[in-house]
Amino acid sequence: MSADPGMPEGTESEHHKNGQVADAYTGNWVDHRAPAWTRPYLRLSRADRPIGTWLLLLPCWWGLTLAAAMDGFVLFDLWIAVGCTIGAFLMRGAGCTWNDITDRNFDGQVERTRSRPLPSGQVTVKQALVWMFIQMGISALVLITFNLNTILLALSSLIFVAIYPFAKRFTWWPQAFLGLAFNFGALVAWTAHRGVLETPAVLLYIAGIIWTLFYDTIYAHQDKEDDAMIGVKSTARLFGDNTAAWLRRFLMLSVSVMALAVISAVIMKGNVLALVIAIGGPWAFGMHLMTQIRRLKIDDPDACLRLFRENRNTGLIPALFFAVSAML
Repeated sequence: MSADPGMPEGTESEHHKNGQVADAYTGNWVDHRAPAWTRPYLRLSRADRPIGTWLLLLPCWWGLTLAAAMDGFVLFDLWIAVGCTIGAFLMRGAGCTWNDITDRNFDGQVERTRSRPLPSGQVTVKQALVWMFIQMGISALVLITFNLNTILLALSSLIFVAIYPFAKRFTWWPQAFLGLAFNFGALVAWTAHRGVLETPAVLLYIAGIIWTLFYDTIYAHQDKEDDAMIGVKSTARLFGDNTAAWLRRFLMLSVSVMALAVISAVIMKGNVLALVIAIGGPWAFGMHLMTQIRRLKIDDPDACLRLFRENRNTGLIPALFFAVSAML
């Protein structure tokens, strides 16, 4: 068993026996501390694999901190940050539940996913649907605390959430659809702070979509052999041995677009130091992505999972730089 605290524990048969999901974190709270009756539902929500919540939340924090870099933090921003955190956890859970409902037949044919609650028989489709709507309902209670433009934006993101699970059936670029859904928080949090949607937020959203193409291509390399057998498409299968070259393109594009977002947001502030620090965000973000490319091993699923999980730290970097800039 790997000593890496981020790696799955036990054999596949042990996972199936205990209800654990194959790619869950070792020692996660769901498998060891949550009441037994809640575990299948929390596994549906990927609560035992928190990286997805981070990847949904971080663009929210980008949007909030870059918006604040224009005009400073206000007290309500604390609730925006907290509300986005709650919303990211719940809506990531609802989205994953929907994904597992639509993919239940595929998941049963893929080694990494056959231990998930639906294909392994821990919950029924009806139970999963009820759980999905419960999570969405609680999220709605958070959402209505924001302004009308923010509410409308957040609701429009559900279109991409609904489409994403089907994308791998009709396009080689399902990662782009994931990016459209996962980075909507940049638009939502910006609008929650500023009251209106503006160009820097749109640029930040585009940068996030390109970043998603980067990290989810790495993630998809875990399943490429099973995906090929069952006819599921992905950028990992599309790029193949040219993956590293494509990742470099995504890195350069994402950093460039994020830098444009920063410049368009902060330059009018007239504070050179604030601009320089904010620009440091995309630069450091790109350097962190470069370290991932250098260590990429597309035929090693465990290495791909480790690199994918590192993107939590990658995404935190711009938010920290933007936050410092906002305080100047």
